[in-house]
Amino acid sequence: MSNDHSAAHEGSSHGNATSYIIGFVLAVILTAAAFMVVMGHSLSPSATLMAITVLAAIQVVVHLIFFLHMSTTAEQAWNNKVFLFTLGFVAIFFVGTMFIMDNTAAHMMSR
Repeated sequence: MSNDHSAAHEGSSHGNATSYIIGFVLAVILTAAAFMVVMGHSLSPSATLMAITVLAAIQVVVHLIFFLHMSTTAEQAWNNKVFLFTLGFVAIFFVGTMFIMDNTAAHMMSR
């Protein structure tokens, strides 16, 4: 029974406590930084939006590396391919939705 369990997880890394703690600390720091950017009112609204977007993107990378254990190793090749496919699908979905909404607004406002 335990042989099946080890065979099912062969080639995958589950990380260790240190990597989880590092990921947690980085996630907390990035969340606090985003909170401080918004509460500080030190940036213009568009700069605040850009800063939050960048901090969110960095936090997604932190979660992918430290909690989902994605890496560029050969064992992670299929996971990386699926992740890139998902990113491509979400990008097509987002761009298509924006195009449809813009086209609809242009046609509705012209009358």
